[in-house]
Amino acid sequence: MNKTTNKTSTMRSLVLCDIGKLELRDVPRPEPRQHDVLVRVSAVGLCGTDFHIFSGQTNYNRDKRGKPISLVEQPQIMGHEIVGVVEEVGQKVQDLRIGDRVVLDQGLNCVSGVRKPLCEYCASGDSHQCQFYNEHGITGLPGGLAEYIVLPAVNAIRINSDVDDGEAALTEPLGCVVHASEMVARSRTRYVIGAEESDRRVQSILIFGAGPAGLLFTQYLRNVLGYDGLLLVSEPNAQKRELVAGYGAEVIDPLAVDLAEVVQEKTGGRRVEYLIDACGAGSVFTSIHSLIRKQATVLLYGYGHGGVDLSVLNNLQFMEARLVTTTGASGGFDSDGRPLTYQRALGLVEAKQIDVGSWITHRYHSLEAVPQAFISDHQASDYIKGVVVLEPE
Repeated sequence: MNKTTNKTSTMRSLVLCDIGKLELRDVPRPEPRQHDVLVRVSAVGLCGTDFHIFSGQTNYNRDKRGKPISLVEQPQIMGHEIVGVVEEVGQKVQDLRIGDRVVLDQGLNCVSGVRKPLCEYCASGDSHQCQFYNEHGITGLPGGLAEYIVLPAVNAIRINSDVDDGEAALTEPLGCVVHASEMVARSRTRYVIGAEESDRRVQSILIFGAGPAGLLFTQYLRNVLGYDGLLLVSEPNAQKRELVAGYGAEVIDPLAVDLAEVVQEKTGGRRVEYLIDACGAGSVFTSIHSLIRKQATVLLYGYGHGGVDLSVLNNLQFMEARLVTTTGASGGFDSDGRPLTYQRALGLVEAKQIDVGSWITHRYHSLEAVPQAFISDHQASDYIKGVVVLEPE
């Protein structure tokens, strides 16, 4: 059976029609093709990328020449951390059924597009760099802040537990952390977590920021990679410091002390071998050189980095730091074409090896309530992570 009941030709969605302007609109309800599934959205995580797009800090919807397409010309439905329920399946979909709860990989690549041969990036497990890549909720394709979304069936990973929809929505950001950590492991870095040789082993790590990314990185380092060395987190917000300390980090308030002096003291003058920028603040770059050991690894994970002159990189270059940049939850594919990184991340959430529920601070139970998150809530001191949780009507 591939039909659903009470089908209508339109659906409600939250549309970003200009910078800082969200409108609730009725838009055409998408139709699944033979390899697709129609999913009723039940939860959407609100990401920093969404806030950047809303404020006009960035625009990833670009034409063939790389020029940004304005929101006035092409309004955007945001939301890329998506959980939902299968409502309809295409004729060639054999492994999903109506009623299945699923987490969605929002990225379209060679595998999801049934394109052969695979481009060099998909063939190497770097699907977010697919030659033909496109992304729901980010690059112009409609995202999850709507009643329904259509994606290829291989982009839907079945949830086989009773995990809360809101928590399951954090599969995507955790997948990004998993991918970032794997990219670091693949790089030819001088210092390596768990290296047998003591002089090549990462002994100290510093994370900038204890927002969602910093909280996930801390847990992934401790609970999954088994890192048991010094783990420092620099975070000005007291609530976030308390949370990340509970996951095994030593916290530093950079507004109360000289960060470089504290790092020098904590590491016995050695400084850190691995630094993770999990906040995207441009000011981070002004201090990295005073915090890292020569030839350390610097993971650039956060986005933004506004307001800083590029000359701050001079000192970093002089130290021959290994800069690793990553994006998305890339990875290889299962035998059925489904993304392995998403499956692994969902498994970590389901097994509670990674805690996400305790820092979802804001839940929005209707599309009408979501603009408040963009206008003011995300700037509040008690805001850590917002999730939209929609009940079926």
